[in-house]
Amino acid sequence: MFWIEFLIVLACIFIGARLGGVGLGVMGGVGLAILVFVFHLQPTSAPIDVMLMILAVVTAAGVLQAAGGMDYLVYLAEKALRKNPKQITFVAPIVTYLFTLFAGTGHVAYSVLPVIAEVSRESGVRPERPMSIAVIASQQAITASPISAATVALLALLADFKISLLQIMLICIPSTFIACMIAAFFCSKVGKELNQDPEYLKRLEEGLAPIKNDKKAFEATKGAKLSVIFFLAAALLVVILGSVEALRPGWEIEGVFTRMAMPPAIEIVMLTAAALMIIFCKPKIDDIVSGSVFKAGATAVVAIFGIAWMGDTFFQGNLDLISGSISDMVKSAPWLFALALFALSILLYSQAATVRTLMPLGVALGINPALLVAMFPAVNGYFFIPNYPTVVAAINFDTTGTTRIGKYVLNHSFMMPGLVATAGAVVIGMLLSMVVL
Repeated sequence: MFWIEFLIVLACIFIGARLGGVGLGVMGGVGLAILVFVFHLQPTSAPIDVMLMILAVVTAAGVLQAAGGMDYLVYLAEKALRKNPKQITFVAPIVTYLFTLFAGTGHVAYSVLPVIAEVSRESGVRPERPMSIAVIASQQAITASPISAATVALLALLADFKISLLQIMLICIPSTFIACMIAAFFCSKVGKELNQDPEYLKRLEEGLAPIKNDKKAFEATKGAKLSVIFFLAAALLVVILGSVEALRPGWEIEGVFTRMAMPPAIEIVMLTAAALMIIFCKPKIDDIVSGSVFKAGATAVVAIFGIAWMGDTFFQGNLDLISGSISDMVKSAPWLFALALFALSILLYSQAATVRTLMPLGVALGINPALLVAMFPAVNGYFFIPNYPTVVAAINFDTTGTTRIGKYVLNHSFMMPGLVATAGAVVIGMLLSMVVL
């Protein structure tokens, strides 16, 4: 029965991934229905806290975008990139990393990728080098951002172990950033120089790689600047509240004094930030929900709702069998669990969904929580198959043709930096976890 149920779970994940978008979430609902009504597994609680946290953060990010704050950040990023054009292979991933770190979503990279492609080409640097690692850095920063869906999901799962948001960040920010810089070094050696690349020279002859000269001067509005201040202040407040428990209000419940948990704290802070941006920055309300950031976040909520609920029900329903079979093996070789996280993230295309689906199993198996935090960056595996939106966007933005999908599909521009950054982040995270936790 276990293997039949397992195949059903995998089939729903595979079909949902092929459907894309909310298809992943609704196929999770189909799998859950089969597990409950056919195999009579007891459904676990839906991941309501995680979904509401993501929705609150995404709402704030959507308001930021509608108010022009994202455009202002892109303008600042372009200035930084043009100031150091020859070092763009290292500057570009720093820019996309910081964007994602503070915005909580890797989709902000869409706005910067055309700038990276243009600046690298103008400076004679092979665009594949900065473009590939910039995309990977935007993914790695998800597991370092204090307000990303994946991080808040992990924080909620490890709440019983008294692991704070600050501790997670002290491990994940250095590990992912250093790993990205190591990957950037490897990327700086990739391929021929731009003026010697046969594909680029061919495109030049055919007129398929035009140089853009229609740059328009950008002027940030007062509302755009103010929205960035509100959003960054909210992100900082989340970190402070997550790090200093005494700052969160508490109540005496049945004789026990209890502090407010982080999920409602994050929800309150981000919804308040969104309200302040709407009141003082005056974005169009319709633009908030129609923007790319809000749409991507809402899609993630649906995906987590269905797929994570199905996975949690499956693992809890078969926990005794799973624990008896693989508990000792995973405890003796924790990197096997990191591989499982990586493999599932390839299928789910979502760090948050991967965390919410598989991390509870790691907790149930008794894996050291410090190691679970260290292995957190292993959920960044969705670069492996080159069909994730930011990967596809990077390929299309590079008109020189150097950023590409190889003949054998998996030998694409993002494979090497992705593997180096992910493996490096996990290894560095394990070393840091010995000191921080």
